[in-house]
Amino acid sequence: MTDAKPSLATTLRRIGALTAPYFRSEEKWQARGLLAAIVLLNLGAVYMLVQINEWYRVFYDALQNRDQVVFWQQIGRFCWLALIYIVVMVYKFYLTQLLQLRWRVWMTDHYVGRWLADKAFYRLELARYTAGSDDLPDNPDQRIQEDLNLFTTYTVTLSMGILNAAVTLVSFVGILWTLSGSLTVPLPGGGTWEIAGYMVWAAVLYCVAGSAIAHWIGKPQVRLNFQQQMLEANFRHYMIRIREYSEAIALDGGERAERPQLDLRFTEVMNNYLRLIRNQKSLTWFSSFFGQAAIIFPLIVAAPRYFSGAIQLGQLMQINSAFGRVQESLSWLVDNYMSLAVWKATTDRLSGFEHSLAAQSGRREGFEATTAPGAIDARGIAIDLPGGRRLLDRTTLHVAPGDTVLVHGPSGSGKSSLFRTLAGIWPHARGRVALPADTMFIPQQPYFPDGRLRDALAYPEPAGQYGDEALRQALEDALLPHLADQLDREDAWGQKLSGGERQRLAVARVLLKRPAWLLADEATSALDEEAEATIYQRLVEAVRRAGGGLVSIAHRRTLGAHHQRRWTLRPEPEGSAAAYRVEVS
Repeated sequence: MTDAKPSLATTLRRIGALTAPYFRSEEKWQARGLLAAIVLLNLGAVYMLVQINEWYRVFYDALQNRDQVVFWQQIGRFCWLALIYIVVMVYKFYLTQLLQLRWRVWMTDHYVGRWLADKAFYRLELARYTAGSDDLPDNPDQRIQEDLNLFTTYTVTLSMGILNAAVTLVSFVGILWTLSGSLTVPLPGGGTWEIAGYMVWAAVLYCVAGSAIAHWIGKPQVRLNFQQQMLEANFRHYMIRIREYSEAIALDGGERAERPQLDLRFTEVMNNYLRLIRNQKSLTWFSSFFGQAAIIFPLIVAAPRYFSGAIQLGQLMQINSAFGRVQESLSWLVDNYMSLAVWKATTDRLSGFEHSLAAQSGRREGFEATTAPGAIDARGIAIDLPGGRRLLDRTTLHVAPGDTVLVHGPSGSGKSSLFRTLAGIWPHARGRVALPADTMFIPQQPYFPDGRLRDALAYPEPAGQYGDEALRQALEDALLPHLADQLDREDAWGQKLSGGERQRLAVARVLLKRPAWLLADEATSALDEEAEATIYQRLVEAVRRAGGGLVSIAHRRTLGAHHQRRWTLRPEPEGSAAAYRVEVS
């Protein structure tokens, strides 16, 4: 999906592809305006540094000459220069943070929308467990929550840093060239070699050597940062899984098995982090030495001209200041290598996420899901497992108004895959499925959001669409009378309720909304036979009153009494195109 070691050009293209949508979006004028203001403030900050550099010469010459009048004049001038510089820096910081905030809000909204659109969140999670799909993005939640924040932060700060370094270099290299004069170097065979602007060449050599060494030391950080984000997310994801399945794990005494798994993942996090900080330590050793040496290096190089009387103290300090600015500009890579490593790793992760979202969105080739009134109609459908094994081939099914159909067959025959295909969410299906608009589904594991019971019951619609009496009646009809007076109670209903109560709450949701067509996958497997019979009698009556039909997947033979027709999945002979066929009776 992505290059193992993408080139600089590839990384820049990825950054551009991730950046461009925001600056072309409906917020483009605000975004471009903020960016332009930040650029102007960066240019203003460099201009103020040039003025302060000139101030060094006048101020220190006044000290050397013991000129008290000029000294106090320059103190006053410095106060004004410092005040203007502070204002520029404060607003540069504020507008930079504001741009990062607005950009992150937009990108989060953009990616959350795309992740939820076209069932991409479901297909991505399903595809991750497909053989040969190890390159699909892990932990989309982390990429949206953390990586987007890092990307917007580093893109703005580092790109402005590059701009600031370039403008500072252009502004101060001329000053340094003029101030440094020429250096005469005696040659071994007699004669001399005059080096014009020698301080500029000294700065270039100093920084090129430093940048090369920093790149050599810090290069592993790109890979290590990428792995660190992935391993941290995996560790967090595993703990979330334990929380979600806490009851099952507790009943199995699974904490003894889960602890080694958590320890293993945390050990991987710490081992990679240890490798990262060791590399950062090496880079910090060098960058600290490099930065401290830069303080005295220009003074050493310029000292001969000062002691010869060619320049005064003011010019020496001005040279030192200008050299420092040129050195900072040329050493930008050294000073920001760790940040660049995080930026690149984050860009690679988001590019992979973007690629996967693009691959999952849109129509699926060979499959068509449409809305049609009056019946459930599936024509020529073929269903595969993620690994490629075909379960059903060229199957045509029809459910007319008033029909109640029971789907049964051996475990692994594809009953749930058929259910997902009829729902239009199974990505490994071909053919055409037409469903009435007024259709609901009850999966094996219904979802209930944390919060008020009324919100869990009305999900995914707003609870305000239904009156309290309708909500209570739905709970009564689903054999949950003890919850009828708890509509405003907030709780984690998916964890709080028993398996049977969760299934009855899912049924209550159906009875509340009264769809004409219903597809249920093991919707009452946790109920006793008496409760199941009552629930199914009410479901059948509800869909028939609405002029629709019911399709149920179940193993219990007792449900046959509530269904007129059967779809039985039978094994096909060995060598057939599919593993099973559907017998309609």
